[in-house]
Amino acid sequence: MKNFMFICHMILIDTHTHLYLEEFDEDRNEVVQDAIRDGIKYMLLPRIDSKSHQVQMELSGQFPQNCLSMMGLHPTSVDNGFEKELEVVENELKTGKYIGVGEIGIDLYWDKTYKEQQEYVFRRQLQLAKEYNLPVSIHTRDSFDEIYQIVSKEHTDELSGVFHCFTGTQEQAKQIMDLGFKMGIGGILTFKNAKLQEVVKDIPMEFLVFETDAPFLTPAPYRGKRNQSKYVVYIAEKLAEIKNISLQEAAETTTANATELFKLNTL
Repeated sequence: MKNFMFICHMILIDTHTHLYLEEFDEDRNEVVQDAIRDGIKYMLLPRIDSKSHQVQMELSGQFPQNCLSMMGLHPTSVDNGFEKELEVVENELKTGKYIGVGEIGIDLYWDKTYKEQQEYVFRRQLQLAKEYNLPVSIHTRDSFDEIYQIVSKEHTDELSGVFHCFTGTQEQAKQIMDLGFKMGIGGILTFKNAKLQEVVKDIPMEFLVFETDAPFLTPAPYRGKRNQSKYVVYIAEKLAEIKNISLQEAAETTTANATELFKLNTL
């Protein structure tokens, strides 16, 4: 691994990782411990739905200083029974155990059947985020315009967050920045000929945070294999190369951004 001597002195944050999914059932503890040893201080766990909630909370309980949970309903889990799932989200947020509201949003890539319900659930969860003064992690697959319209209408000083897995245009980046939101930069940045590399050049560092979305979207040189949180360093290296800054600066700035957004210095 490049810059290994420096990695030991850096702190990185993986702001979006699904380490509780079944892909990690055989070696979950080892994956988390490897990440911690490599300087990944925090691994933020966005929720999907009730099916995986227990394993997620067990992981947070096992590593309470490192694996921090969000509460939310993922858009691809929204169907005709969304009211019951949304009620769980509302009740869980009352407990004060969570660092954010996510993963929430709209996904029109797989299926548009429940588009109206997705929009309602997204809007309601933005309102809950404002009520509990928590940042949001937003999923925007094939739905940026719909997402932006809703966030713009709900936007107040109390609403903050990150557009997870940002792969958009310079115009979309500007719209996000105008809202005061961050952009989650993941493994796609390392893909050969990724358009994101050109877009990221012009985005100020203050608007960027790192994420893996593990076990998905594995960065080079491990593309095609299972992703994990310790691979966030490859995203950091690529951003440093694109921005012509040191790896240390890329780590420090994005870590400060994530710490402020998710209020990690209050833990």
